[in-house]
Amino acid sequence: MKIMSINAGSSSLKFSLFDMDDEHVIVSGLFERIAIENSGYTIKYNGEKIHEDVELNNHQDAVRILIEKLISLGIIKSLDEIDGIGHRITAGGEKFKESVLVNDDVINDVIEIKDFAPLHNLHQANAIKAFREVLPNTPMVCVFDTTFHQTMDKEQYIYPTPMRWYRDYGVRKYGAHGTSHRFVSEEISNKLGKKDLRVIVCHIGSGGSVTAVKDGKCVDTSMGFTPLAGIMMGTRTGDIDPSILPYVMEKDGLNIGEAIDILNKQSGLIGMSEKSSDMRDIISGMNEGDEKCLLAFNKYCRSVTNYIAQYYVLLGGVDAICFTAGIGENSIPTRRKICENLACLGVKIDIDKNNVIGEYAKISTDDSSIGVYVVPTDEELMIARDTLFLTKNS
Repeated sequence: MKIMSINAGSSSLKFSLFDMDDEHVIVSGLFERIAIENSGYTIKYNGEKIHEDVELNNHQDAVRILIEKLISLGIIKSLDEIDGIGHRITAGGEKFKESVLVNDDVINDVIEIKDFAPLHNLHQANAIKAFREVLPNTPMVCVFDTTFHQTMDKEQYIYPTPMRWYRDYGVRKYGAHGTSHRFVSEEISNKLGKKDLRVIVCHIGSGGSVTAVKDGKCVDTSMGFTPLAGIMMGTRTGDIDPSILPYVMEKDGLNIGEAIDILNKQSGLIGMSEKSSDMRDIISGMNEGDEKCLLAFNKYCRSVTNYIAQYYVLLGGVDAICFTAGIGENSIPTRRKICENLACLGVKIDIDKNNVIGEYAKISTDDSSIGVYVVPTDEELMIARDTLFLTKNS
């Protein structure tokens, strides 16, 4: 069976088409700068990369061209070969506790809870509509970033704010990156051949979150009501004192939208280093003696360390720490620094084993109290698996 995974953003559409018989990627690609000048697409197929600049006025244009290219390149002979399409949806609120088959009511619900992810849900719903226009008879599934975190106890997800805010407005911790955290926790369980594991998954990239997982279920996660909370990130602050906002708003004459935008887009690594949001640039600057880059690097690593330590206590010990996503899979110095910060817990990293990029590996020493692993994530495959399951069992 052929299943397509879709990850739509406000100006982008990322896709992968899987042959689910052996879960290999047949073709993948990205449509970018949708509704922006200089738009185009890149398709990776059969070891080659095809790029073309083309006008993309909306997601409907991207979907139409995608389907046309799949047929013209001979990747599929007819639309009937696509057995299902899985769509990544950022926020499911409390409405969605698992992946669901798409129907009109589901699309309306995704739009209705858009306030929990205003930059994402609406565009993702529009992408679903675009695919339904071209493939009206193909079953589709919504896979939510938040559903993996729905197993948290109330003690973990309720904020110490007036309970009325939760009852009336749904103010609580929802988390994010759930599809990745779920994939990685399942993957390490399979690799180690154990189901009863206490795992801390560090999904650290441009955005980042840390999740405590016990026996395959989320116990707590660092992101909160929105993806702004938790660890320090590429452009986001992570956790800060909220009283900073009115203070700086008055000083700089900002409204609340402008202030939140700064916390989301001008803070984190780029805010502290005044250089870049990319960890590779931060490490390069640090190695050249840039003190702001060094400060940003150390602050970033410490923020991840603090959550790992917190979840170590919450889980009553840890069997495995897993690094994944862009920084987690590829930044050797970042993993090393975080693990060195955890020395008091008996964590020991093997310098040679840590010299790995983008592939599964155990990077801790044999006598480390906790096994530390690099586990590449595959959110698209997780989406495809859920889509396959629901379409076959519907």
